[in-house]
Amino acid sequence: MFIFKLIIRNCFRHPLRLLLTIAGVAVAVIAFGLLRTLVELWYLGAESSSSTRLITRNSISLVFSLPISYKEKIRQVQGVEKVANANWFGGVYKTEKNFFPNFAIDPQNYLDLYPEFVLSPEERGAFLRDRKGAVAGRKLAAKHGWKVGDQITLKGTIFPGQWEFVLRGIYRGAQRTTDESQFFFHWNYLNETLKRTMARRAEQTGIFVIGVKKADQAAEVAEAVDAQFKNSLAETLTETEKAFQLSFVAMTEAIVIAIQIVSYVVIVIIMVVAANTMAMTARERIAEYATLKALGFGPLHIGGVIFGESLAISLAGGALGIALTFPAAGWIETELSQFFPVFHVTTVTVLLDLAAATVVGGVAAIFPTWRGVTIRVADGLRRIG
Repeated sequence: MFIFKLIIRNCFRHPLRLLLTIAGVAVAVIAFGLLRTLVELWYLGAESSSSTRLITRNSISLVFSLPISYKEKIRQVQGVEKVANANWFGGVYKTEKNFFPNFAIDPQNYLDLYPEFVLSPEERGAFLRDRKGAVAGRKLAAKHGWKVGDQITLKGTIFPGQWEFVLRGIYRGAQRTTDESQFFFHWNYLNETLKRTMARRAEQTGIFVIGVKKADQAAEVAEAVDAQFKNSLAETLTETEKAFQLSFVAMTEAIVIAIQIVSYVVIVIIMVVAANTMAMTARERIAEYATLKALGFGPLHIGGVIFGESLAISLAGGALGIALTFPAAGWIETELSQFFPVFHVTTVTVLLDLAAATVVGGVAAIFPTWRGVTIRVADGLRRIG
C-alpha cells in the first residue's frame, strides 16, 4: 500500500509535466488507433465477404466486360444456386465532389445474394417493379437529403449522358460494418439505353456474382465455370468474393504498408518522449532513491516505484486516448463518409491501443529504473544540496 501511495504522489509532484506527458501519450494513442482503423477499413470488404459467393470477371482485366449471355450458362453449372450480374456505373451526382459507388445490377438476384442490404418489403417491391427505380444506402440518402420518391440524376462518366432515376428505397445495413453509401439501379435500364445510343456496348456486364449451395463447393464451381468459357473470346476468372476483394487490396498494398509503418512510428516517437521524461524525473530523484536505500528499501521497491509511475502515467494517457478515439472516428465517419463510409473502431484496435500504452510505459521506465536501482548510496547522497 505504501508503494502505491508513493507512486501516486510522485505522479503529481509536477502537475504540468504530468498533464503534458498524458496529453502526448493520448494524442499518440488516438493517432495509432485511427491509423489501425484505417488499415482495417482496407480489409473490410474481404472480412465482410461471404464464403458462398463467387465473383466471375474477365480473365484479362476487370476493365473488360463479359457477354450477358454467359449468365444462363453459369446458372446451369452444378452447384450454382443463383447468379446476378453487376456493372460499375461510375456516375457522379451534380459534381465530381459528390462521387459515391453506384452499380447497375440484376435487382432480384443481387438483393437475394446480398441479404446484408436490408429493404422493407414495400420498398423492395417498388424497386423491382420500376425499371428506372433505384435504392440508396441510409448514409448516402441522409448526406444528400434524399427521400423515397425523389428524382435523382447522375452524370455518367463511363456511360456518357444524364441518367435519371426514381429513388424507390433506402436500405440499411444488416451489420455495423455494412456499407450504407452505395447506389443501385436496374441493369436493364442501362442496357436498354445503350442499345439505343451505343449498341456495341450493350448486352455486356462487368461481373457475375454466383451464389453456391455449399461453401465447400466453391472451388469446384469456380473451376467448372472457367472451364466452360475456356478458349472463348472472353475467358473468365472465377474466384471467391474474399479473393476478389483482396485483389483490390493488393493493388494498394504499398499504401497499406506505409500506413502501418507510420502507426508504429507514432508509438516509437511518443516512447522516446516518455523515456526522456522519466529519465529527467529519475535524475532529479537520485538523492531520494539513495535515501530510500539507506533506510533499508531494496531494489525491488525502488524499481517498483519508478516502473509503477511510468506505467501509471502512460496508461492514463492511453485510457484518455482510447476514450477520445471513438468520437474522433465518429467525426470521420460522418464528415468524411465519401471516403470512409464505415469507420468503426474494433475491440482489437482498442486492445492494441492498450498494449501500445503499456509498452510505452514499460520501455520508458527501463533506463530510469536501472539508474535508480544501481545507484550507490554514497553517490546519491553526495548530490544533496
